Amino acid sequence: MAKCDEGYFCAVCGNDVADITVSDLYLRYVTGMIVPEVLHTTPERHLRCNPTLAQFIIHPEFEPVVVEGDFDRRNLAPDIRSARDQLITRGWLRLQEIREILKTQELAITDYPLLEVRETCQSL
Repeated sequence: MAKCDEGYFCAVCGNDVADITVSDLYLRYVTGMIVPEVLHTTPERHLRCNPTLAQFIIHPEFEPVVVEGDFDRRNLAPDIRSARDQLITRGWLRLQEIREILKTQELAITDYPLLEVRETCQSL
């Protein structure tokens, strides 16, 4: 396994982010929020250490995160909230897929993102 896939230390709690499925960094990457060139320079966090992003994961296997105040997803317009819920949840599910793929084969880092993110990057 490449060093970049072994985990990083969380910038919030200081503990190792050893699994891609709990990585805020890789969730942001697979959903197109950051580009591959900055993966090695962007601070890592556990998903739960970034509740403003984690609150958008809506899935029975993910314990819900609630943010109170200005950044509460419930403050967003319903169509914006729904789109964000769908994107971030799909990204989280992609992280689950990646973990399973990596158990049996290699996967290029450029193949991690969601399909529409990869297609957008290829057209640039």
